[in-house]
Amino acid sequence: MPKALEILQKYWKHDAFREPQEEIIASVLDGKDTFALMPTGGGKSICFQVPAMMQEGICLVISPLIALMRDQVENLQNKGIKAIALTGGIYHDDIIDLLDNCQFGNYKFLYLSPERLQNDWILERIKNLPINLIAIDEAHCISEWGHDFRPEYRRLREIFEKISNVPIIALTATATPKVQHDIQKNLNMLDADVFQSSFNRDNLFYEIRPKKEVEKQIIRYIKGHAGKSGIIYCLSRKK
Repeated sequence: MPKALEILQKYWKHDAFREPQEEIIASVLDGKDTFALMPTGGGKSICFQVPAMMQEGICLVISPLIALMRDQVENLQNKGIKAIALTGGIYHDDIIDLLDNCQFGNYKFLYLSPERLQNDWILERIKNLPINLIAIDEAHCISEWGHDFRPEYRRLREIFEKISNVPIIALTATATPKVQHDIQKNLNMLDADVFQSSFNRDNLFYEIRPKKEVEKQIIRYIKGHAGKSGIIYCLSRKK
């Protein structure tokens, strides 16, 4: 896909795609619902950002975390790409202005939480946008927490059907086969193209040790790994 590679090189300054980014982008551009299971840091966002840039219109991105939305919007804006996030704490009139910008200002990405889509007047405004793709980031929320923690995730598909008949891409780094099936079933995308990249990290090493003289163990560990990064998990912040 020459055009996809051109966009990757122009905005992200990468010379080539990682596996299976190019295949995922091709699936999206073919108009197919797509499920991408990739490790954290594996380049999931590129899988919906690049195809959205290749088409007319705006990509609707559903994300559960304000910090995540702000980070991605800031990164896109720093690349000269028009992106907006409807986060909490924005006044009604400001939301109207932001949605006007999306409709008339040639914006490419609109980020918002699933809770925002429950607002009828916001949903009506989004219906008038030229949506070219719907991306659901952190899609495991639909299965693992959707029933109680974020129930709005469970109603996404019925809302999407009111918005636009465009492909959906669901992305996550956390999904057992059961969770994966639940995500696809809830989004009515059991026929989706599914892509999974390897979670093996050659530069990571995991070890569990019995707890004995903890302070000495920690000091010994730090001294034995000078110049390297490490994480020590414990059960209590107090201790």
